Amino acid sequence: MLLIAGGAAVLALALGACGGTHSGDKTSEMTSFTAGEAKSETADLFTLPADQIAHLQIAPAKKGSLPRVLRFTGSVAYNAFTTTPVFSAAGGTVREILVAPGDVVRAGQPLLNLNSPDYSAARSAFLKARDALQLADKNYKRAVDLLEHKAIAERDVQQAESDRSQAQADVDSSADALRALGITDPETMLKPGTTLSVPLLAPVKGQIVERLVGPGQLLQAGMTQCFTISDTSTVWVLVNVYQSDLGSVHVGDAAEITTDAYPQTFRGRISYIAPALDPATRTLQERIVTENPGDRLKKDMYVTATVRAGAIGNALLVPDAAVLRDTENQPFLYLQTGSNRFARRLVTIGESSEGRTQITSGLKEGERVVGDGSLFLQFQNSLQH
Repeated sequence: MLLIAGGAAVLALALGACGGTHSGDKTSEMTSFTAGEAKSETADLFTLPADQIAHLQIAPAKKGSLPRVLRFTGSVAYNAFTTTPVFSAAGGTVREILVAPGDVVRAGQPLLNLNSPDYSAARSAFLKARDALQLADKNYKRAVDLLEHKAIAERDVQQAESDRSQAQADVDSSADALRALGITDPETMLKPGTTLSVPLLAPVKGQIVERLVGPGQLLQAGMTQCFTISDTSTVWVLVNVYQSDLGSVHVGDAAEITTDAYPQTFRGRISYIAPALDPATRTLQERIVTENPGDRLKKDMYVTATVRAGAIGNALLVPDAAVLRDTENQPFLYLQTGSNRFARRLVTIGESSEGRTQITSGLKEGERVVGDGSLFLQFQNSLQH
């Protein structure tokens, strides 16, 4: 609403100025102003009638504390601490893919089925060990019964017991081999109609962000990555910090993340600062852990990270609207030098925050600066030349 009102006021003033009622008010007086140590510009003094001055926001330049805000560009990456590559523990041929990128899976959920010689060998070993255990158990029970009837020696019972223990160990070992291949309950191997394929199970819960294999592909046990699963409720924002800003950022500092894709602001904290500069860019990489509601931040999305890094004390401040730029992109502002006289002056600017801009040279404390309405003065000044 302020922008609309301000624009209407400027238009009204401009129309009034174009009416020609103040063509005789232009002065020929010229004054030189300095901006910085090495740059100066001659500014024209010009006048405005009182009714137009009433629409301008004029205030003295004041010193104060300005929050220092650092802005860094960066990109989104998966949180490596909640991202898991999924490998197949068994070698073989992919029979069926059960999930697709974007699917959210739970830990232990089958991701694909695999025809595997490793599985066939482990299943066969388990079934043989299971049969051997049943036989060893029967022999042990028979030996105990015969010992009670004084038909065999105690040593024969001890041998039968040892055979049963060894058979149990073989069953446990073969069952562990099946569990390593994704068979959570080896006893299901005894059921009729059991399939000869082995599932690849999700090791963690999260979202499937990559699928790296297809049906019919041959997998090598422990070497072929099949999927990538990531918990995308948090992501990393990787930014590059210039050497001059290193002393102002620290691990634990809060950061706000914005992107052109969404109007909302995402919040996070700096979790890591690299130990060395990149020799090519002379920047240091920092990592920000950011909350990602709705999974809106996507991998490799460009973002801007804003970090509040203390405050600048005793800064000379003017409204943001007071600072304009000329055709050479040099910043300048308009000063009120008399009751109805104004002048254009080049300045050097510093940080900008919360609607205020720091002036580092070209302006003194107490000088009266035009804020809202400065665009009208620029237009009016151009008409008088």
